[in-house]
Amino acid sequence: MISPSRVPLGLYVPGDSPVHRTPPGVKIAVLTVYLIATAVLVDSWPVAAGCLAAVAVAATVVAGIPARILVRQMSGVLPVLAAVGLLLWWRGSGAEAATTVLVLAASVSAAVLVTLTTRVTAMLGTFDRVLAPLARVGVPVDQISLALTLTLRLIPLQVQMVGEVLDARKARGSRSAAFSPVAFGVPVIVRTILRARGVADALRARGAAD
Repeated sequence: MISPSRVPLGLYVPGDSPVHRTPPGVKIAVLTVYLIATAVLVDSWPVAAGCLAAVAVAATVVAGIPARILVRQMSGVLPVLAAVGLLLWWRGSGAEAATTVLVLAASVSAAVLVTLTTRVTAMLGTFDRVLAPLARVGVPVDQISLALTLTLRLIPLQVQMVGEVLDARKARGSRSAAFSPVAFGVPVIVRTILRARGVADALRARGAAD
């Protein structure tokens, strides 16, 4: 079983820090500006990019997020960052590789920090308020909101289901088959289809078939 601390959007860390108390809309806006700033500064001013990375670290400390939880939430991204760093080091310089990996890690950690300090319900409420004015011009706000809700809710469930499939095969002694694309993929696909049908039936029963 995959621990909730490793599942994206599957964990909320309670707290009363300034980061926790900041409204979700403000967090998302600040995160957007932060990501744009890191993308712009990564090649132009490495020192400024390093300062932005320090801001992400400081915000995490202020929020009181344990380092082990942050690392677990980023565990899926760390191998990718390592591969990017090695590729940039091979094609360019060590300084460029280190700066890029640092900024990418800071960007991911900032996004993770927002999810760890914001309840999913609060985030969805913010999206609803932001999208509400668009309903006046014919935008299907209800359908968009429903899609966002289902996506945010199903991502943690999907990750946990993958872990359950791997654990089930290991429990049957199929350690080598646990990494077989067929042995792993078929149960995952079947369970995913069954879950999708269940969700569709539930929506139909509530009159949301359209």
